[in-house]
Amino acid sequence: MTANHQALRRKALSSYLGDDAVAIIPTAPERSRNRDSDFLFRHDSYFYYLTGFTEPNAWLVLSSEGRATLFCAPKDREREIWDGYRLGPEAAPAALGVDEAYSIEELDARLPKLLENRKTVWYPFATHKGLESRVDGWLSAVRARVRYGALCPEEQRDLCGPLDEMRLVKDAHEQDTMRRAAQISARAHVRAMQLSARMLREGRDVREYHLDAELLHEFRMGGSQYPAYNSIVAAGANACVLHYRADVAPVRGGDLVLIDAGCELDGYASDITRTFPANGAFTGPQRALYDLVLASQDAAVAATRAGARFNDPHEATVKVLSQGMLDLGLLDADKVGTLDDVIEKRAYFPFYMHRTGHWLGMDVHDCGSYVEPSQADEVSERRDPLSNELIKNRPSRILKPGMVLTIEPGIYVRAAEGVPAEFHDIGIRIEDDAIVTEAGCELISRGVPVKADEIEALMRG
Repeated sequence: MTANHQALRRKALSSYLGDDAVAIIPTAPERSRNRDSDFLFRHDSYFYYLTGFTEPNAWLVLSSEGRATLFCAPKDREREIWDGYRLGPEAAPAALGVDEAYSIEELDARLPKLLENRKTVWYPFATHKGLESRVDGWLSAVRARVRYGALCPEEQRDLCGPLDEMRLVKDAHEQDTMRRAAQISARAHVRAMQLSARMLREGRDVREYHLDAELLHEFRMGGSQYPAYNSIVAAGANACVLHYRADVAPVRGGDLVLIDAGCELDGYASDITRTFPANGAFTGPQRALYDLVLASQDAAVAATRAGARFNDPHEATVKVLSQGMLDLGLLDADKVGTLDDVIEKRAYFPFYMHRTGHWLGMDVHDCGSYVEPSQADEVSERRDPLSNELIKNRPSRILKPGMVLTIEPGIYVRAAEGVPAEFHDIGIRIEDDAIVTEAGCELISRGVPVKADEIEALMRG
């Protein structure tokens, strides 16, 4: 991506700010892990979206006239020996396309001047601890000059809203980056599947962390900077824990393994889940539940297209899963009633308790409202049949070409009274990344097989 991409985004954002306004966007802070060691730094997504700059300790200030001012770490030969190369404020305008750049050491002195005589200050609310206090301090410095005729901004507004709307629809470059991230992640899943079957065939001890290591290896070999999130590698009953972390549990033949893992590439996330038999062969009950989840995903994919609603894939999934639960005996029709009853009462919830997808982009759970903005005032109320909570509903988002979302139905069967024993401790999720198109959606993560027969064939290799 060239600096021109970010310049166009800054221009679009500045035109939204209104007259005599200024926006302040910090990058993420560095965070200490333990003594003399920091967590691996990852830039703030909003900041990177507008600058393409990945160094820590930096801020962007954007005026409604379109003037972009960057504050960044100054050149320091000694610190660069220890911490790495710094771009520096002298080189930043040419490299990043900003109008001016200063040392971060000048931030507190220069910000009041940039805020002076402005009507509105924008910044992202509730995203950076202490940011509100920093802004208050700069505004106090402006107020101290009112006796000299200075005017202080009277309005503070949340910058997340307009930036979220901008980031929700991905341009061609973003889509291409996400395709490449998904391809790397798909290769990692393939390697983990094959490793599991191969090690078991060889009679070796297999642990969840062995498969996690294979994922990390392929991510980095593919050029990914880091995982997009903490990888889930869950063997056997652990797959029924939605946010389980890869740990030391054994991977045994006859068990299913659920892997939810994706890499981040050049600032963009991928997010793939596959569930496979550890030894490469599904049992009958495992296959029955797997085919049900896959059928529900097929229904959700068919419902994902421009003009549809964000909730449509979820509703399609729930319908297929609910009927399957009745057919397989997970739900007793004598107790829960018909398919419509199951859906209305959410009787499926003990086995399927999450939504079918989320936005995907620079963040794995990407920004963007799930409510259609043009219909935000259309509110209806319903009483949740399980919690008895009164819920306010608004029409869900109308999908547009270029939006990217996950499609990830699942089923999680914990051992419980009344649940057929052959399904106990089986957890299955199938997740793909989808770019919305006019005609439907493009599944960009199918470089790893999804059909049961194809998974078994892959693992025999």
